Amino acid sequence: MFRPRVSTLALLAFAAASLASSQAPPSVRLDSATFIGNASGVVTQFLGIPFALPPVGDLRLRLPQPNSPYTGVHNASAFGPACIQQIGQISLPANLSPVTLQLLATSTLGAPIVDSEDCLSINVVKPASAAASAKLPVLWIYGGGFETGASSQSNGSVIVERSIQLGQPVIYVSLNYRLSALGFPGGVEAQKAGVGNLGLHDQRLALRWIQKYIHAFGGDPSKVTIWGESAGAISVALHLVTNGGNTEGLFRGAFMQSGSPIPVGPVAEGQPFYDALVANASCAAAKDTLQCLRKAPIDRLRTAINASPSSFGFHSLNLAWEPRVDGVFLKDDPQTLVLRNSVANVPLVSGDCDDEGTLFTLSSTNLTTDAAVRAYLAANYFKSVPSADIDAILAAYPKDTAKGSPFDTGADNAVTPQFKRLAALTGDLIFQAPRRFFLQQRAGKQPVFSFLSKRFKTLPDIGSFHSSDVALIYGPSDMTDYLIRFATHLDPNVGASADRSANFLWPRYTAAAPQMLTFLDGTVPLNITLDTYRAEGMAELTRVVLAHPL
Repeated sequence: MFRPRVSTLALLAFAAASLASSQAPPSVRLDSATFIGNASGVVTQFLGIPFALPPVGDLRLRLPQPNSPYTGVHNASAFGPACIQQIGQISLPANLSPVTLQLLATSTLGAPIVDSEDCLSINVVKPASAAASAKLPVLWIYGGGFETGASSQSNGSVIVERSIQLGQPVIYVSLNYRLSALGFPGGVEAQKAGVGNLGLHDQRLALRWIQKYIHAFGGDPSKVTIWGESAGAISVALHLVTNGGNTEGLFRGAFMQSGSPIPVGPVAEGQPFYDALVANASCAAAKDTLQCLRKAPIDRLRTAINASPSSFGFHSLNLAWEPRVDGVFLKDDPQTLVLRNSVANVPLVSGDCDDEGTLFTLSSTNLTTDAAVRAYLAANYFKSVPSADIDAILAAYPKDTAKGSPFDTGADNAVTPQFKRLAALTGDLIFQAPRRFFLQQRAGKQPVFSFLSKRFKTLPDIGSFHSSDVALIYGPSDMTDYLIRFATHLDPNVGASADRSANFLWPRYTAAAPQMLTFLDGTVPLNITLDTYRAEGMAELTRVVLAHPL
């Protein structure tokens, strides 16, 4: 991973910003209010700005409400609290490599963060020089399985600093959105009340905030790129397919890491999880269970939420709380919307890590036989799928360890006899197959680019695991440069300097030539490969989920 040299101009800018910060903290005027941020090197940060009324009290489990005009003086030097997190339990196999155990302990599973219901805040990190009016907002939407995550976990200064070094400055914006049962409640109650996808409505309101206020930070509201990873990338994809594909002028490009329009059914299908939540929150006897949940003490509700299945538990990516078809934000299964061309016609990037499923299979290593895997799939993902279709899927994903994930590692990393098989199937079901379906439908209709990250392949047990590309883009690395150029020019190739290793042509993805920029370990860090791997398996998965959404 290369570390770019800091230019003379960047050093001068750093010195100027440091001098300015020693004299007075930076401030910005929004409506009739002054927000005081902080200076850090060549960037200025304004953190924890509320973009909606606190979703507390009777506003709990309701659509987000915009703020009244700002007044007064506000401290914007620290992140606001995260939205309520769903703290799941994970039981890791005893035979995992110490290297993998340490990695999971320190990064992927993360450390506890401060959370609160009053969490709908937005952050703006901008170049310290506020002169140029053409700075481009890039909105980061975090991942976490719609269960966890916070804008405070990612250092946007890295992106802005690198954009300054490239001479293509961007403004980094990040937000918090409601999660788990408070952000994505399921069941007929939520469907009737129109509150099934509150977290997505939070994000949409933040996009409207950007349109109203980003000019005050030197940004251009007509040049917003939405960008996310995992649940954040799925969120980006759902903003593409909502509203008949009408962007409302809220964004002009989309960058997705490990997330596409996913095959999901109606909000009512979340009823078992909602019923369990209501029971655990002591609201089962209430005539209006939603109103009871609004009035429940937050500690009781938090305990009820934490009792829900989590993405690192045995249910894996059969999520209890996720975006579903609600008739409001999502009028139909997102993949059906894609088939109907209900997709925003903007340039887009969508890619995956090679071994998307390994992390989410660590909690199901008790499945060691063909029969156990089949029963698990039928009960967990394919409840209404005919037996013959499940058999066809299993035939396309054999238990041969050489064909499983981590891919291209032979017999290595076989945590259990079925681990690599189930990891391959899970990763393709939720990430790889939906991405391929989406891009094949959109290629030729709008500019499309795709990537595959095979970096960190030598990590024991998990290989190029889900979210490993986040470390690349916040590195910074060559992937960072592609993101910045895409945000600037809507083409990741434009603006590359001839003397940089990142000046490696990233071809468009087409139906005839589905080319992917592939990130590799070793002395050859970039290559072009074709999106034709595991064709039989992904075709079976797509055929099945189109008929039977998850």
